[in-house]
Amino acid sequence: MQGFPGGAPDPQQLQATMLAIEQACSLIQLHMNPSEAEKVIISLHSSLMPYQACRFILETSQMPNARFQAAGAIGDAAVREWGILTDDNKRSLILYCLNYVMERANSPDGYVQSKVSAVAARLLKRGWVEFGDQEKAAIFFEVEQSIRGTHGPNRQFAAINFLETLVSEFSPSTASAMGLPKEFHEQCECSLEMHFLKNFYCWAQAAVFNTADKILNSNVTIPEERACSAALRLMFQILSWNFKQTLEHESSDDKINSGLRIDTINLKKFERSLVKPGSMWRDILISSGHATWVLNFYTTLRQKYSYDTLWGDSPIAVSCRQLIVQLCSLAGSVFPNDNGDAQIKHLMLILSAVVLWIEPPDVIAASIRNGGSESEFIDGCHALLSIASLTTGSLFDNLLKSIRHYGTINLLSALTSEAVKSVLDNQSEEETWGIDSLDILLETWNVILGDVDADKSPISADGALAASSLFKVIVESHLKAAADSAFEDTDDTEYFHVSVSKRDEQLALYALIARAAADTTIPFLAQLFSERFARLNQRNGESDPTQTLEELYWLFLVTSHVLTDSGEGETLLIPEALQTGFPNVIEAAQHPVVTLSWSIINFSRQCLDPGIRAKFFSPRLMEAVIWFLARWVATYLVPLDVSRGQVSRAESGSVGSNGSQHSRKLLNSFAWENNQGELVLDFVVLISMLALTTYQGENELQTLTCQKLLATVVRRKHTCTYLVQLDSWRDLTRAFASGRSLLSLSGRLQRSLAETLACAASCIKDPEASAQYLRDLMGPVAGCLVENANRSDLKSVAQQPDVVYMVCCLLERLRGAARAAQPRTQKVLFEMGCSVMNPLLTLLEVYKNQSTVVYMILKFVVDFVDGQSVFLSAKETSALVSFCLRLLQIYSSHNIGKVMLSLSSSLRSESQAEKYKDLRALLRLLTNICSKDLVGFLSDCNGEGSPDIAEVIYVGLDIVTPLISLDLLKYPKLSRDYFVLMSHLLEVYPEKDSDVVERCLAAVNALASYHFKERLGGRGGLSSQLMESEGSNGKLQESISSHFLRLLLQILLFEDFRLELAGHAADALLPLLFCEQELYQRLVHELLEKQQNPAVKSRLSTAFHNLTSSNNLSSSLDRPNKQRFRKNLLSFLADISSFMQIK
Repeated sequence: MQGFPGGAPDPQQLQATMLAIEQACSLIQLHMNPSEAEKVIISLHSSLMPYQACRFILETSQMPNARFQAAGAIGDAAVREWGILTDDNKRSLILYCLNYVMERANSPDGYVQSKVSAVAARLLKRGWVEFGDQEKAAIFFEVEQSIRGTHGPNRQFAAINFLETLVSEFSPSTASAMGLPKEFHEQCECSLEMHFLKNFYCWAQAAVFNTADKILNSNVTIPEERACSAALRLMFQILSWNFKQTLEHESSDDKINSGLRIDTINLKKFERSLVKPGSMWRDILISSGHATWVLNFYTTLRQKYSYDTLWGDSPIAVSCRQLIVQLCSLAGSVFPNDNGDAQIKHLMLILSAVVLWIEPPDVIAASIRNGGSESEFIDGCHALLSIASLTTGSLFDNLLKSIRHYGTINLLSALTSEAVKSVLDNQSEEETWGIDSLDILLETWNVILGDVDADKSPISADGALAASSLFKVIVESHLKAAADSAFEDTDDTEYFHVSVSKRDEQLALYALIARAAADTTIPFLAQLFSERFARLNQRNGESDPTQTLEELYWLFLVTSHVLTDSGEGETLLIPEALQTGFPNVIEAAQHPVVTLSWSIINFSRQCLDPGIRAKFFSPRLMEAVIWFLARWVATYLVPLDVSRGQVSRAESGSVGSNGSQHSRKLLNSFAWENNQGELVLDFVVLISMLALTTYQGENELQTLTCQKLLATVVRRKHTCTYLVQLDSWRDLTRAFASGRSLLSLSGRLQRSLAETLACAASCIKDPEASAQYLRDLMGPVAGCLVENANRSDLKSVAQQPDVVYMVCCLLERLRGAARAAQPRTQKVLFEMGCSVMNPLLTLLEVYKNQSTVVYMILKFVVDFVDGQSVFLSAKETSALVSFCLRLLQIYSSHNIGKVMLSLSSSLRSESQAEKYKDLRALLRLLTNICSKDLVGFLSDCNGEGSPDIAEVIYVGLDIVTPLISLDLLKYPKLSRDYFVLMSHLLEVYPEKDSDVVERCLAAVNALASYHFKERLGGRGGLSSQLMESEGSNGKLQESISSHFLRLLLQILLFEDFRLELAGHAADALLPLLFCEQELYQRLVHELLEKQQNPAVKSRLSTAFHNLTSSNNLSSSLDRPNKQRFRKNLLSFLADISSFMQIK
């Protein structure tokens, strides 16, 4: 081909290259010496001008994998060397790839064809800005002709496949990395959308039209079917484009009145964006009857293959349904400005066709269970979700009434019922259609019910009746499943485990459905509870209550979701649907929410009776009780002033009846009437004490008690104020301070309980009483630690398990209290910390070989410094910093944290995790000491004997830095903590950073060297989090090695740079060059192209060449090679110092 880059080929060299690549591919397939094989393939990808060799492999090799690698090498090389290719070279490469795909359209190796298409698309995008309109038109002319069927169905398919790849390449979320600025990609995206995307859609549309009759009239599979399927898939992909060049001219008021949504719904589990191509697309999508044709085409195909239960999974069926579902999401100015009439008709048209896929639900579900295809059913559910996200609840319900005697919500209810039954009937089977469809349908309910105007019902009375019926089916199905699983002894019987987030999400969506018909579902739940309570009371130990208890377990969980919201981190409010759902209730005793709440709480109180507890209250049921109480107390024990405020705000903006407002007042105040609130809080403390002492070893139950229930009542000041006055609370604090009954808790729970109990001190109004409360609570704990540290026989008994366990418990309790520091309690907690400082140093020396104790000491100090730093005076700060200095010195003197090379590899690997935890704790401690609060106080303290805070930090840094080995770089959190500390140092002590640059260069050297050596050995190298990935903003982020290479070259070439650091810079630069060869070559090429002076350009080119080729430099990181590169870099800096920024 004229203009093909690479010069005259050497046949023998081409043959040798092909054989080497084929052999490497064979070795990889056989898993034989893959690292060496990868080196051969990488050498092809990274070699200069490999085009002739790749072309030879593509046209000659009989091995598909070799052709695949050759195609990839063409793409990589062309993007890398784009700046040195001529215009003819660029066009020739693109046309060669296109012609290759078209000429071999019959090839069975589809993945090779797709790879070559992807290379053509990538190169076309790379030259998009450079190419003129005529050049682009010439390329697309043959593509269009092929798509329209001029050259047969196989070339038609290949051309469509190329456009699919091209659209994907131009879409930012799926674009290939090219090392170009974001503006380039945005320019390409905009250009394709404005000038070509609509044409592509029309071509695909024509391809479908041209092949439809042949497909419908043929009784066998024909090649046109594959092309038609690809064209439908391309149309779907184009409609999935993130259209930006559209102008909206819509009236929000008209849309609201029509029942269409004006807001964008953010779905929880599914990515569903509105398709807004704009008015330019109206002619081909709306006016032409495009949707009608597609629906009729699919319906005709469906009828033709009605005998085949698996036809729904065929490529053409799947592609067509995907397009139909995407057409559901059309919105915006693509529709005429006619008060939403056209869009509503569009949705009704699609729904009338989609309903055939999912109706009747019970028959469809039975067919699937008997082996039929489920994909059509699931796509139908997706279509309902799309329609719901565009319409209000009332319009959504009315859409189906034009063709059925019931609304869409009734259909949704029936579909959800079948999905629930399928999930619960097939829990142990591999069928997933029920789970998938249930997720979609519950998300649809969430869209309809989740964002509701407080004074407006989201659904009609018929819809509420359907929701009520659905909730009853859900509850009855789950109760049956719970009862059936009661005697099963498998892992699957962990039915509705309260801490499983997926189950919580599902229960929360069930609760939305229940609240839509609260006037019937709440009494229904009350009736179910009453029946189970009565059943237990009637047994009197005569029969096994296990099934009933399993049912109660599930009822507790679902009821807690119906009556309360999760509200993590927020002040919970009573659900609005419950406040407005009972307008005719006048007395609290008749309010279903009130009666249900007291019924559950009264039953739960029976656990205080040892006899009843032994019969019915298993640890599993207690978990559900604790879970319910935590949420209920946070929701209904609201302070009276808050509840009055809620009612006042509702009254001021309400247009509802007086009955509704009375019901609202009743719900917000009933929990405190007749001292009920105090009694509930007393019960909360009693049941908490019971769970922590009686159910020993039940970690999940005790975790819920400490971290949910007790934390909830203490975190809310209005409940905590009552709490600290209770005798039961004083009993709990005494048991914690002096008793041994709570020492069986795990260390994490010891810490959590201590923090919760200490936080309660801030709710005691009298400052002296608050201080005394803390002294009584933590004084015995601190005293016990001091007593243990001062034992005369400590060294002889320290390693005994009971002593180690006691020390660990005490440290965890102190750490929990340290985290509870608040203005009112800080002084007492500081006194407590000071009292244990010397004992902690003693324990650190004694337990220097006990990594668990060392880590706990460090973590206590970290939390203590963090909690106290904002409160301390200069004198107190001085004492704290002095203690930290002594702690670090002892840690260093005993060689704690270091792993000797003489240890066996297994021992080193075991100690690595402990070492990692120690290092993170030390880094956080140094960062806390370096905080501006401590530095600010200490800078004003010039008293004699005051420690230099910088000395403390740098002593710690000298301890930590040698311990950060290459293996520990695998931990991203450790790396982050290290650099956070370094940033603090640079900010606070800029005058002390003489060696910081050396340290940073050494860190970069370690990172890059580790990554290079790991990749060289065939391993993964640095964590994928540090390599090129998608950032939190959805944009592509460059790898850490790319970033440091750019940064280091920028410093060397354009900024002030001290030549005495050249050796350290060379050590960091060399592994970066090995890791990022392509980027380095591109950066050098870009720099040379920017030079306007030919003499400077020549000198700079020579200098760069000598940098990587002089002194026999090799691809190694051994010491001699590093020394050679140091010399090369010094010569390089000397050569360019006269015309570049070097000092």
